[in-house]
Amino acid sequence: MSPAATHDVHRGALPFPRSLPEFQRLFPDDAACAAYLERCRWPELFRCPSCGKGGDPFRFAARPGVLRCRACRKDTSLTAGTIMHRTHSPLSTWFWAAYLVSTQTPGMSATQFARQIGLSRYETAFQILHKLRAAMIRPNVDRIGGENVVVELDETLVGGATRGEGRGVHHKVYLAGAVESLQRAPAADGDKLSKSKLRRNGTYAGRLRLRVLADRTAPGLMSFARESSAQGAFVRTDDYPGYSQIDLECGVRHSPVAERGDPAVAEAHLPLIHLVFSNFKAWLQGTHHSVSPKHLQAYANEYVFRFNRRFYPFNGFRSLLGLGALREAPTYDELYSETCVHPVAVGPWELTG
Repeated sequence: MSPAATHDVHRGALPFPRSLPEFQRLFPDDAACAAYLERCRWPELFRCPSCGKGGDPFRFAARPGVLRCRACRKDTSLTAGTIMHRTHSPLSTWFWAAYLVSTQTPGMSATQFARQIGLSRYETAFQILHKLRAAMIRPNVDRIGGENVVVELDETLVGGATRGEGRGVHHKVYLAGAVESLQRAPAADGDKLSKSKLRRNGTYAGRLRLRVLADRTAPGLMSFARESSAQGAFVRTDDYPGYSQIDLECGVRHSPVAERGDPAVAEAHLPLIHLVFSNFKAWLQGTHHSVSPKHLQAYANEYVFRFNRRFYPFNGFRSLLGLGALREAPTYDELYSETCVHPVAVGPWELTG
């Protein structure tokens, strides 16, 4: 047993690095990463899962991810029941991955991550990043919108052209999206308007939800709208018939817009969700080049995670590790199986009134 056995982990608010030098100062080694994970799981005091007694556990310099209860002498793994369950990679590798994927605007591909961290196998980087994406969905997430809040809702096709299979054949995937349309506060008398307030008359995007759909039928669209938009929201869509019952089934106020292929109408009434779709596709092509349809939901979850935290990106690191400490992630075999299913954001729903 090492001097680390008497190490006192400071309790309180979890810090988050605001720069690369600060990250290196906060997490210089696996012991510092283990102390952070301990605080994520037991914010106040360590409590042994075996005997239920609380207190300061024994810690080991050679095994920073293990705590030993002083009462029953049972070992507890800090990674058990988390996205890092049964990992063979150092904790510092996981922390670097969480920092890079949550704070860099374009994210990071598995190939680039393996090159930056010095991993010898692409599969290891691929698995680590996908496990982190599984932690980007918060259970019982809030539904977006609210009373008198405008929500733009639409769907798009994601995928490239299909060659050699005949006209009209494609293997693209339907992706539904909903985004809040918010208004910036007006400038005070005498103040100069900023560029952000001049752009689109001060309208900007709030929270976002994205979900992969099996098809473009009404049941799938209604399920997404019901689990994404809060009751009382002012939902704006195009005039596709699949949205015709959205007000009755979801408890929202519906405003269909007849675009008729006119880009000016789309820009006037659904500018933000179309911008989201355009940026999402550009991000997939620029950072990842291509993704398989079965993993598209995971990449959509990553995009939404950073988008909703774009005003405070470094706080995303703390959120990611905090959520990851409370849930497990797909295993290596599950990620490569044909039946792999990634989590989606589902808000609690009950139609009232």
